Amino acid sequence: MKNKKLWSFFGIMAVILILNHIFGWSSFIGDLDNLKFLEEILADNLILAMLIYIGLTIVGCVVLALPGVTFAIVAGLLFGPVFGTLCCSAATTAGAMIAFIVGRFFLKDSIKPMVMKNKYLKKWLFDETGTNEIFILMITRLVPIFPYNLQNFAYGITDIRFGTYSVCSLVFMLPGTAMYTVGTAGLADKENRILYLGIALLLAVAVIGIGAFLKKHYLKEEQVDDGGTKDSDN
Repeated sequence: MKNKKLWSFFGIMAVILILNHIFGWSSFIGDLDNLKFLEEILADNLILAMLIYIGLTIVGCVVLALPGVTFAIVAGLLFGPVFGTLCCSAATTAGAMIAFIVGRFFLKDSIKPMVMKNKYLKKWLFDETGTNEIFILMITRLVPIFPYNLQNFAYGITDIRFGTYSVCSLVFMLPGTAMYTVGTAGLADKENRILYLGIALLLAVAVIGIGAFLKKHYLKEEQVDDGGTKDSDN
C-alpha cells in the first residue's frame, strides 16, 4: 500500500509536469505582467482580488513549484506593505499546509523508513522530544536559501504535528515574507520609498542575523554535548 501511494504521487506529478509543459501554466502565472488583471479587480473589489491572489499563489507554489518570492513581489505591488504581507503570508502558509498533508499521505510510509537509516537525519528529524524538528523548521524558514516547495513536502514525512508545523511555518516565514513585500512596495511607492526600503533592509538583517545566531548557538551546544558523551564513554 505504501509503495502504491508513492507511485501515485509520482504519477500525479508526472501528469502535472506534462500538462504544464503543454499549456505553459507556470510561465503564465510566473510572468508578473500576466497578473496585472488583478489591478482591475482590486479597484472594484479588494476581497475578491485577495482571494484570487491567494488561490493563484497556492496553485503556483504547491502545484507548479514556482518560487514564493514571485508572489511576494506581486503582493507588494498590488496590496502594499501591510495587506501585501498579510495576503502573501496567508497564501504561502496555506500552500505549505496543503503540501505537508500531501507529503504525509503519499510519502511518509515509503520515505520515512529510508530516512531513518541515516543517523544524522534520524537525529534531526525524528527525535522523540520534537525539539530538533522545530529548530530545523525555524532555520529553514528564516533563512531564505532553502527551497520552500521541497521543504513543505519533506516535512510531511516527519513526525511533527500538523498544528505545530502550521503555526511555526506561519511565524517563521513571516519576517522573510514581509521583507520582500515591504521592499517591493517601497520600489513602487515614491513617496514612502525610503521608509519601506529601510524597513525591508532591517528585516533582511534581522532574518539573516537570527538565523545565523540560532544555527551557531544550537550547533555549538550539540557539539559540546557530543564531546561530553564521547569523553564519558572513554
